Amino acid sequence: MTVVRPLALLLTTLLVLSGCSLLQQKPVPLYQLDSGDAVTPTKDTGMAVLVGPISVADYLRQQHLLQRQPDGSLVAAPEARWASGLANDIDQQMLRQLAWRLESQRLALAPAAPGFNADAQVMLTITRLDSGPTQPAILEAQWRLLDRNGQLRDSRLIRMEEAHGGPLAEQVKAQSALLQRLAAELAVAIQPIAVVEEPVPEPPRKKPPVAKAKPQEPPAAGPRIPVAEPIKIDTEVFRF
Repeated sequence: MTVVRPLALLLTTLLVLSGCSLLQQKPVPLYQLDSGDAVTPTKDTGMAVLVGPISVADYLRQQHLLQRQPDGSLVAAPEARWASGLANDIDQQMLRQLAWRLESQRLALAPAAPGFNADAQVMLTITRLDSGPTQPAILEAQWRLLDRNGQLRDSRLIRMEEAHGGPLAEQVKAQSALLQRLAAELAVAIQPIAVVEEPVPEPPRKKPPVAKAKPQEPPAAGPRIPVAEPIKIDTEVFRF
């Protein structure tokens, strides 16, 4: 006769229950921003652009996918996570989008390696990027553009909205579309700053005309001296 001790029976029951709960637990879906139709440029020529630093609001630096509520509050979605973090996704998407739109592989995220001479620099601050089941995706940001000499050439505040159908997948797609629109406007603003202006050659200087030497005038004639002329005398000579 086998005697089952109460402690062993309790442990067996707990293991069975935990196994059932693990089997019933669904995997948490992970999301990433979409790059849309962006294509990686094949040529390693083009303007050199330093992208960054890119600063994002603190609430965007967590793994939870936040949901904006009608009252303006944010609630973490229990069934969704960012695959690699929203802040990291923003960095990579801005780099890819700008490289595609500027048709240049010469882009680098800040801080750049030594020796990287940028024709322009993009400094970006994102203060809002979120959405909710009934709230549109909203992007609020500011950019500053510096030329190759470090001089501020452009600064702008941006606010964009993108509608969606409600599910989380559509919200992420709408947020991705906002970043693509931001990159498109940035690319237009960067081009006139990053284009290398070739120096305009100076027109050839005209040589001053050489003054022609005036012909020397003959010396002024002095008072005219009368010439002595022989005087003929009609005299007869008589000889004796």
